[in-house]
Amino acid sequence: MSFLRAADARDESGHLISELHGVKLVQILEYLVAAYGWPELDARLRMNCFAENPSIKSSLTFLRRTAWARAKVEDLYVRLRTAEVLGRPLP
Repeated sequence: MSFLRAADARDESGHLISELHGVKLVQILEYLVAAYGWPELDARLRMNCFAENPSIKSSLTFLRRTAWARAKVEDLYVRLRTAEVLGRPLP
């Protein structure tokens, strides 16, 4: 019996989720906001752009200029999508 590893999880088009193939930062952010909401994103990632008057536009500006913050957001997205594809509990 073979088990699918999280690193091998693929999206609907067959691309590895961990590669973020063709996924724009705005799509990632909108997906996370829809899944968690602003308060939960702030609780999980602890970034002021999610706590103080959050908006897609202001958060994108911050994430595009701050590499460590973008990496955290992308990691949460990959973990969420992987859990959904593999039918595991959401992170």
